[in-house]
Amino acid sequence: MVTSIACPIDNSDMFVSSFRDMFGKHEGSYRVLKRRLTGHGHFVQDVALSSDAQFALSGSCDGELRLWDLNSCVSIRRFVGHTKDVLSVAFSTDNSQIISASTDGSIKVWNTLGECKYTIQCGDSHTNWVSCVKFTTETFRPTFVSALWDKTIKVWDLTNCILRNTFIGYDGYVNPIAVAPDGSLCASGGKDGVTLLWDLGKNCGSLEFGGIIHALCFSPTNNWLCAATEEGVKIWDLESQSCRFYCSSMNWSSDGSTLFTGYTDGVIRVWSF
Repeated sequence: MVTSIACPIDNSDMFVSSFRDMFGKHEGSYRVLKRRLTGHGHFVQDVALSSDAQFALSGSCDGELRLWDLNSCVSIRRFVGHTKDVLSVAFSTDNSQIISASTDGSIKVWNTLGECKYTIQCGDSHTNWVSCVKFTTETFRPTFVSALWDKTIKVWDLTNCILRNTFIGYDGYVNPIAVAPDGSLCASGGKDGVTLLWDLGKNCGSLEFGGIIHALCFSPTNNWLCAATEEGVKIWDLESQSCRFYCSSMNWSSDGSTLFTGYTDGVIRVWSF
């Protein structure tokens, strides 16, 4: 498992330029740990940033959410109510509401004061884990989307937490979901290695990434969808319906601490373990 991204051990211009392009920072700045936020009693499963980047929200296997002030690096709220691991957290577009998903089979809607306003119980907590929740960018009728281990995607009305749609199309559990920046598409990925695209009203396409899909995200500037799978990270161009670029070669350093990976976009990426 990749635990951190390291400074290149080779000082050639190729490596320095590659990392500067990746992170948008000056040479050497990615080597500095800027903040350390501590407080959870178990693994942190998910982290979300507020739209103004002033706050972070985290969900943990200790069953809690925490709201962090990124200027002071202090936890200013604890959200207590889930009885099992919190797998996913999200801010609404205006940062006024928070949703969380848990292995206890529930979705909770919170205000920023840490008060639970709604609880949606999705079924037997042993079978219907809620693996991911995301707000949509729709403002006229605010909604959020959830992915469940019962092989479904569900769309909920945020105002009263009433179910609007249920999407079915997977042979196994559903892991991640992602919403396009313009709100036009929702993508979901499952155990069967298939990513389905939805317009929040119907299934409008599918992509075969191969391997269990663990994470999905849309590019903020291109019509690309990125997937983290058991076969590596893949970038899919939604316009051409083709894989944009992927890892094509790799090699370890002699001490086994660094992995060098070559991608079809012409970039070499270096990973520290």
